[in-house]
Parts: sequence; C-alpha cells; structure tokens
Amino acid sequence: MKGSVQKGRERRASSKRSERDGRAKGTKASRLIDRRIEELGGWRAGVLARVRALIQEADPEIVEEWKWMGTPVWSHHGIVCTGEAYTKVVKLTFARGAALQDPDRLFNSSLGGNVRRAIDIHEGEKFPETSFKQLVKAAVAKNLELAKGR
Repeated sequence: MKGSVQKGRERRASSKRSERDGRAKGTKASRLIDRRIEELGGWRAGVLARVRALIQEADPEIVEEWKWMGTPVWSHHGIVCTGEAYTKVVKLTFARGAALQDPDRLFNSSLGGNVRRAIDIHEGEKFPETSFKQLVKAAVAKNLELAKGR
C-alpha cells in the first residue's frame, strides 16, 4: 500500500512538472501563444503575431506547441522553428536551418552552428514576408524528407 501511494504522488508530481514546464500542443498551445502575444504588447507582440500568421499561411498543417518553459514552437514532422521575444529582438530559430537554402539571406544569427540558424527581427525592421514563407516551406519539406528516411 505504501508503495502505491508513493507511485500516485510521483504521477501527480510528474503531471504538475509538465504543466510548470509549459509543455502543450495544439489548441492549448495556441491559447498559450495568444496569451504570450497579449502579455508582450508593443512591437514585439506585433512581430510575433505576424510571423505566426505567416507560418500558418505557409503550412496550414503546422502544429503549434509550447515548450521549454514558455517558448512558442511550430512543428510539422519535427520542429520547424521557435519564436522567442527578447528585449531588443524577436528571434526565430529554425531547427534545421543550416540544411536549408537561404537565397535571400534571412538568417542573420546563430550562423556558426552546424544545425540551427536564426532570424533576429529588430523593432521597425522591414521583414521579407514572401521569402520567410518560402523558408518555412523549405523547413517543412526538409522535415518530411528526413521523416521518410526513418
């Protein structure tokens, strides 16, 4: 009996830990992202909301997730990109960015890594929406290609 009570406590603790970590997917994640955008306010909220819409336009099957204690994540057969808001920049990190063609040179951060690449968007900066959507589509295609190989 004592062991089963302990296991029950561990299960409850584990589920509470998941809630605290903020891991969520689908509708719940979308609501958390909505809330994050509202909390941000200002230019960062506008940028995050706009890139979110562009991601969804580029891939209507994209899945929204909420990971790593409050990071919006967009996935399709793997992570496509994350969206983080810092004081002076909104950072979009592509999980497999180094493997993607970037003819319009959107990637301007994390360029030294072997896997990831990021786009830092600063306040007032013009953002090439069409090129960004093409990059999202390329990231989804790379994920699908890798998924077929498994």
